[in-house]
Amino acid sequence: MQGEGQAIGGRAMASMTGQLLVATPALKDPNFDRTVVLLVAHEPGGALGVVLNRATEVPVADVLGDWSALAREPAVLFEGGPVQPDSAICLARMRNPVRRLRGFHQVLGAVGTIDLSVDPERLRENIAGIRVFAGYSGWGAGQLEQEIEEGSWFVLDALPGDAFVDRPDDLWPMVLRRQGGMMAAVAHFPPDVSLN
Repeated sequence: MQGEGQAIGGRAMASMTGQLLVATPALKDPNFDRTVVLLVAHEPGGALGVVLNRATEVPVADVLGDWSALAREPAVLFEGGPVQPDSAICLARMRNPVRRLRGFHQVLGAVGTIDLSVDPERLRENIAGIRVFAGYSGWGAGQLEQEIEEGSWFVLDALPGDAFVDRPDDLWPMVLRRQGGMMAAVAHFPPDVSLN
């Protein structure tokens, strides 16, 4: 549940639902090299997110034909993470974030997950765009917090448009640059240099 805390190093940690995990150069897992993950759930039992910057070449129309008209460019599936790659999670951006919508679970402002079993025609006037992710990124209880303490992730505020950028390959350096200072310098870190 949002707002519930977890203890990390003796201090309570609030839910990070709706925040970005930005891979640091120290993160060695190839599944997450230079990734930006939006956390869609963070509870005491673990965390779940989707990688925002790993577009595939598979059109949404090939997999979820009825939903393709709502897909934002690039209108392709994204690799949400290594867990259950045959499942789909759909992020949607509502036109009016105040209005309640059946099948929509708010993550950040007007952005949330949407139930793909709902008829997309019923949502067309309320949804500004969707993005579909094959698989997701998941962490067990305390696992993500441990990775953050080890320096694998920056935890940063998300902007509502982050999940729907037209050029997802540019998201990692873009998010780091907008932080300013030393964080902006990390955006220029060469991809093939090891920190070991």
